Amino acid sequence: MPRISRRAFIGTSAAGLAGVAASSTAIGKALESKKARPQAGADKAPLFHRLEFDGAKAIDGPAVRVHQAGIRMIPVVGGRYRVWTKRIGRGGTKVLALHGGPGFDHQYLESLEDFIPGAGYELYYYDQLGCGNSDRPDDDALWTVDRYRKEVEEVRAGLGLTDFVLYGHSWGGMLAQEYAITHQKHLKAVVISDMTASIKSYVTHINELRKALPAEIRAVMDKYEAKGEYDAPEYQKVIMEQLYRRHICRLDPWPEPLNMSFTNVNEKIYNLMQGPSEFTVTGNFKNWDRWGDLHKIGAPTLLIVGKYGTMSEQDIRKMGRLIPKSRVAVCENGSHCCHFDDQAAYFKHLLRFLADVETGRFEKT
Repeated sequence: MPRISRRAFIGTSAAGLAGVAASSTAIGKALESKKARPQAGADKAPLFHRLEFDGAKAIDGPAVRVHQAGIRMIPVVGGRYRVWTKRIGRGGTKVLALHGGPGFDHQYLESLEDFIPGAGYELYYYDQLGCGNSDRPDDDALWTVDRYRKEVEEVRAGLGLTDFVLYGHSWGGMLAQEYAITHQKHLKAVVISDMTASIKSYVTHINELRKALPAEIRAVMDKYEAKGEYDAPEYQKVIMEQLYRRHICRLDPWPEPLNMSFTNVNEKIYNLMQGPSEFTVTGNFKNWDRWGDLHKIGAPTLLIVGKYGTMSEQDIRKMGRLIPKSRVAVCENGSHCCHFDDQAAYFKHLLRFLADVETGRFEKT
């Protein structure tokens, strides 16, 4: 996801998704068959002191419990900073969602809450450090794959998650692989959505998509890339209207949560880690490669990809052969954000996987 001067584009993209309703019978059955199971003490809210005043002096008064819509700030980087988290629903199994980017926020994943909590699971969003509602320190040393992997563990520990499902989309799918390879202990299952196992593989496929664009479009891209003018309005217009509409989200208009994440992106993090564009990966994760480590992922894993997305379906199927307990699902009408543009199929696959893991019926396919 991109280097961006896209507010003008987003302005033309009207306001949001009027409702991409999943009509799948399988989804309906999944939602009906699993009820949320409140836990002992689940409704206990954190304690605050109601202030009382003696003249100009504030004094802690009685302790009161205050509900905060499931929002908690979790300390990371050894307590130096805090990241924003939010719980949706109450259930037995917890699902922690890792958003894409790097540098985006959780908002474009908010359609998850229309499906996962209703099926009886407890969903947790969080905005990674430097993103969204979390702290935004000005320290380039923080923006690395290794540091973000450690952050995921800090968030898991801070939320007290054990035997949980880790869900990651795009860059979040890279982080999910990193965590699943190095932290097996607390994982119940893993969902890797729309992410391959190396940046080299991604670059190969994205350039195949580029070659399929009309010649006049490629000529515009070549002109500005040769000069390093990635912010040129004409270049940005081509990227948004040709690459993104074809391969990021094939809906018109774009859903509002997706617009909001693009509007709120931390471009500094994106550019430092990825590079100046989707096609020019010069950032610090350019050599990332986990193909040789996928066999270490021991938890049941769902690999899901959109047919028209920026990740190769063949790569995802190869990952399925290398991860011992895995299932591959392809959204035939979807792109990179197939949780929007092939929503019924996407959540049919996701909810079936979660239910099979929960009931012990999961089998590698």
